[in-house]
Amino acid sequence: MLHISRRLDASEAAAHPGAVLQLVLPFDLRSRSRFRAHLVGGEEVGVVLARGQILRGGDRLLADDGRVIEIASAPESVSTVRASDARLLARVAYHLGNRHVALQLGDGWLRYSHDHVLDEMVRGLGAAVEAEQAPFEPEAGAYHAQGHAHAPAHSHEHGHSHGP
Repeated sequence: MLHISRRLDASEAAAHPGAVLQLVLPFDLRSRSRFRAHLVGGEEVGVVLARGQILRGGDRLLADDGRVIEIASAPESVSTVRASDARLLARVAYHLGNRHVALQLGDGWLRYSHDHVLDEMVRGLGAAVEAEQAPFEPEAGAYHAQGHAHAPAHSHEHGHSHGP
């Protein structure tokens, strides 16, 4: 099994322009620090990275044997909300965020891991939602930017208020 324990920073990745190996992963695995998976060619890998990191499509890792592996975001079951009305899209994002749903934001759309209950809530707010297969690259969130990492569906052992 190939062992991977290092993520390359931008300058190191630039020094390795042609990744030979590719690892295609769904968001669930890209948000873990330890997991096993298989490269596109079938070789098994064991990944052990520092906690709190989220791997993004295009990131590069360095295997213990010196080979470079490029991460790709796997298509997965997602719900995509499209709206030309920015206020409606912001309202949907507010209600999903209030439920701590990881969101990917685009120009005129947002995306979350498919959930039929959330889809009904979104439709109830007046927005169109479509279930599809697509890569999922949600925002890291303020906690990750500050180094206070939570898993996508974290427990609330600390207190905070959601308001009325």
